[in-house]
Amino acid sequence: MDVLDLHRQALAEFDRTVHSVGADQWDNPTPCTEWTVRDLVNHLVAEQRWAPHLLGGATLAEVGDRYDGGVLGEDPVRAWEESAKAAREAWTHEGTIEGRVRLSFGEVDASLYCWQMTGDLAVHAWDLAMGIGAPQPIEDDLAEVLVRVVGPIVESSTTPGILAPPVEVPATASAPDRLVALMGRVPR
Repeated sequence: MDVLDLHRQALAEFDRTVHSVGADQWDNPTPCTEWTVRDLVNHLVAEQRWAPHLLGGATLAEVGDRYDGGVLGEDPVRAWEESAKAAREAWTHEGTIEGRVRLSFGEVDASLYCWQMTGDLAVHAWDLAMGIGAPQPIEDDLAEVLVRVVGPIVESSTTPGILAPPVEVPATASAPDRLVALMGRVPR
């Protein structure tokens, strides 16, 4: 399956989950122990806002700190919708996926960046769902591919503190459970 198709799928999963957040759930805790539901959505909105700049050739220094802190404003769902739309448009611009981006750890293929963003969207959709008591949102086919593709990236990561250590799960665990366990979450 094409990474852009999987990105669209993960973006939709996160989108459905954001639209399920109740007005009284924004301060709920999430499996990301330092983040509430609001903090988690803020993180994803900031990530989506970064994407058009980086995919357009900007450096981290050129983007600067414009997306540090709170980026949700008064309407977190609308902030998410706007940032997701802009990011998706940047990803699907002709030739973008074949390009290069400059990230904190160096210059890489845009496709690698897309895999990372896709995995982040999927796992954070799970985090968000757990925070609001919604059903697990990651589809099996997406999780299977992410375990296969992102797994080696996670296992070779040399940046401590970015991800929690993987959690052991039985070989018979579902693909979504294996994915979130790979990313340091205890499946529920």
